[in-house]
Amino acid sequence: MRIYVKFEGSVLLVEAQKKNGLKAVTDGEFRRAYWHLDFLVGLDGTEHVGAKNWSTHFEGVQPKAETVKIVGKVGFSESHPFVEAFDRIKKIAGDTLVKFTIPSPAMLYQICVVRNKDYEPIDLYKGNDELLFNDIAQAWIDAANTLYAHGCRYLQIDDTSWGEFCSDEKTALYSGYGRDLKKVQENYVKVINKICENKPKDLTLTMHICRGNFRSTWFSSGGYEPVAELLFGQCKIDGFFLEYDSDRAGDFKPLRFIKDQTVVLGLITSKFPQLEDKDAIKARIKEASEYVPLNQLCLSTQCGFSSTEEGNVLSHEEQWAKIRLVVEVAKEVWADA
Repeated sequence: MRIYVKFEGSVLLVEAQKKNGLKAVTDGEFRRAYWHLDFLVGLDGTEHVGAKNWSTHFEGVQPKAETVKIVGKVGFSESHPFVEAFDRIKKIAGDTLVKFTIPSPAMLYQICVVRNKDYEPIDLYKGNDELLFNDIAQAWIDAANTLYAHGCRYLQIDDTSWGEFCSDEKTALYSGYGRDLKKVQENYVKVINKICENKPKDLTLTMHICRGNFRSTWFSSGGYEPVAELLFGQCKIDGFFLEYDSDRAGDFKPLRFIKDQTVVLGLITSKFPQLEDKDAIKARIKEASEYVPLNQLCLSTQCGFSSTEEGNVLSHEEQWAKIRLVVEVAKEVWADA
């Protein structure tokens, strides 16, 4: 569960991550109510607003309805609260590598435009999506460089838009709103590549792709094939964290488009407490290695253990057991790496 914790609680969290075998630590996003909105509403030119419904429909329970809208020129300032959040976890981590997470730039456009049937651009962006995408790209470039200046060397951008583009149901819905999804996807990749081109060379930038994770449920299904050639083949990110814990994510064949990016296989679910069979996980890693060399593969849970402050339906100890399983299997598979 995500809770607002004091400094001492964050210290205990980092110590627990190290104790359970992790080599890079995070703040657990404990000070965030949502995995994405807290960052998005901290940007210049955005506003946190209530809503009648969540911006997408989950299969089961629904998150409390809040959203973000664009009200001015999008930008990133050093006063953004995530800068202080990074400073806090960096101080606690000391010499240990910090993995810091923020939502993907695609999420601002996906929520405000693609999912919003009644989207009306402000005058600045009316009839000028190119300007909006340029401003979004610059905001994330500024975020990456600001965090780097504060000591960040590993930044992960979290993204559910690509999971939606894998879903026939979601793509039909958004196309019905008049959205040109092919163009949208191309623009998302262009934005990511601009960030890659303008970030410090020694800042690792990865992307986590998810199909929803609220209270152990989900909101989209479909394999990566519809987006694989564009996303895997043209996105210049350092690595992909890919959901692969259920058949909703499809098979490994789309990985044939991967170039030199690292692929982190999310084979162990963070939604339910039952521990996966080690041999079954190893067999799936071997299967994936038919498309991506083993030395480019890694292992993780399919997502974090909570997308909002409510948390998934696992106890703390059940979560740590999942982490230990990841570490144990990884050590056994890549023993000679």
